Amino acid sequence: MAHAKLAALAVLVVIALHGSTRALAIDQMPATMTLNGFERGEGEPAECDGQYHNNNEMLAALSTRWYAGGIRCQKMISIRNTQNGRTVQARVVDECDSRHGCKDNIVDTSVAVWNALGLDTNIGEVPVTWSDS
Repeated sequence: MAHAKLAALAVLVVIALHGSTRALAIDQMPATMTLNGFERGEGEPAECDGQYHNNNEMLAALSTRWYAGGIRCQKMISIRNTQNGRTVQARVVDECDSRHGCKDNIVDTSVAVWNALGLDTNIGEVPVTWSDS
């Protein structure tokens, strides 16, 4: 009987630990989109893989709370321009570190995302929503 209780407890611990490493799915979260450069010479390498990336790729960095310790690394998110309704997919490759100056509601994206959403990169910040894909 004691072994059965220990086994059941072990299963619960594994389930709890597994669940704690997964971020809750996000759907249509309001955010501010900013422009980021992901290429060499435009900052540090991407947090997810330690690499630089081409700004012509559909890329995103998320604020620390949404980056969630890297749980969204290399995953696709949907970004919707709330002004014109266009939606695109971008791959999360980096963290916009909220402990070092990034606001906690930022989706920082490559120029390719801005172009695909029909936005002028000179604007600087635009309201968007984003979702896990």
